[in-house]
Amino acid sequence: MKRLTFILIGLALIILGGCGNDSSSSSESNGSGSESIKLVAAHNQTSTENPYQDGLLKFKEVAEAESDGAIEVEVHAGTIGTSESELVEKLQTGAADVVLVSPGFMTQTGIKEVDLFALPYLFSSYDHWESVVDGEVGQQVADLINEKSNNDFKIVGYWSAGVRHYYGKKPLESMDDLNGLTIRTQTSGVVADYWEQTGAVPTSVAWGELYQGLQQGVVDSAENAYPYFVQQNHHTTENGKYITETGHDYTTRLLLVNGNTFDSYTDEQKEIVLNAAEESVEAEREALYAQEEEYKQKALDDGAEINQIDRQPFIDLAQPLQDEAANEMGVEDLLQQIRDIQ
Repeated sequence: MKRLTFILIGLALIILGGCGNDSSSSSESNGSGSESIKLVAAHNQTSTENPYQDGLLKFKEVAEAESDGAIEVEVHAGTIGTSESELVEKLQTGAADVVLVSPGFMTQTGIKEVDLFALPYLFSSYDHWESVVDGEVGQQVADLINEKSNNDFKIVGYWSAGVRHYYGKKPLESMDDLNGLTIRTQTSGVVADYWEQTGAVPTSVAWGELYQGLQQGVVDSAENAYPYFVQQNHHTTENGKYITETGHDYTTRLLLVNGNTFDSYTDEQKEIVLNAAEESVEAEREALYAQEEEYKQKALDDGAEINQIDRQPFIDLAQPLQDEAANEMGVEDLLQQIRDIQ
């Protein structure tokens, strides 16, 4: 009898131990088996006075509210990486869950087609840009990125970094005024080719060193959007005070998650993440559009001079380059769709 009792007690302990192990495994899993998840969301701008920060804070707000706190979001402003390559690496390894990158960086991963969105004068206005990225073309590009990355990268929203303009040591009255001017911009690819054809000389200067470069005459000019170059006080330098609104690039930024990790979420978690992404898109764009006007006015108040220019010669120069680049990327149909939307 005693021996039977010991056997029964032993069996009971084995059964209880097995149940405890199943419970522990469930609570530690990061996917459909878990009741809560923590997401790390990051951008590469160190300033929190930035539309990127506004967008990710909205993502956090919506995700945490709709999940009743079961989804926790930790927002990083340049604290886990100030370069896009760092952020994408962290996305792939699981050290980040939501990151923001540019089309130009995505081409470095071997997905060259996404550079379509970086072509000069591809978009004529914010309305045109929104119609493209929020419509069928945006979805096709998102599907292409997801497929070519083997689901490592899933686009959950398109953000903007503003419309880029020329600023330099003299105003532009015509394209001829660019002849021989050094300009801080991309030094390879279709963007560099474009500026070379205007007569300018593309020059590489690190963003963090550009204020000093403009101040000391290392570079004659640069190009960027108001919220970015005015925040850095580039407009207060001798080689940055003249702003000509060339409007050559309505920029696109990609809000990415890891598709494989996303697929491990429950249906409810997926829906909440997508809702949070959608709300973040609206918040980031609203903040960006407001800052365009705010920082343009600040530039004027600080003594910068702003002038308009006939953009048509610049647009005419860009179109054959667009055709050539689209042909090399194999996205001629997408380029035509973008043109037809105008």
